[in-house]
Amino acid sequence: MRTLQKGFTLIELMIVVAIIGILAAVALPAYQDYTIRAKMSEVILAMSSCRTSITEVYQSGPTTAPAVDGWGCEILTVSQQTKYVNAVHTDANGVVKATVQGIATVVNTSVVTLLPLSDATTPSTFTAGSSQTLYGWRCGASADGTTVSPKYLPGSCRG
Repeated sequence: MRTLQKGFTLIELMIVVAIIGILAAVALPAYQDYTIRAKMSEVILAMSSCRTSITEVYQSGPTTAPAVDGWGCEILTVSQQTKYVNAVHTDANGVVKATVQGIATVVNTSVVTLLPLSDATTPSTFTAGSSQTLYGWRCGASADGTTVSPKYLPGSCRG
């Protein structure tokens, strides 16, 4: 009588190991990009508080224009920094720029920009003493000063 052998041959095991290796080689870079994007969302969140503050100032139309870093939402000192946000600065027209820290070497010290728009494409200019309506905000456009690659920005901030 013949006996049946049970188990896997060496070649079958080697094929399985090769398939797992190929899948890991493809999945690992995608996972690393995903984790950077998830951490970058904190940077966008820090900038969104400025977006609210600046929109309110545009609509209220104060007689005195806010100065650079004078919109009331900036992160200027070490005590205000977060794990992933080194600084948040604003200019006289309400353009918000955040500096990244502590995420990954490919994005650390880079800048993300949030720009107020007066229409679909035109950056807004603040005029003291008149109420203005903002059309919207543009986030992450390299033309506005963003130095982070779009693949590392969350979907809501790919300009």
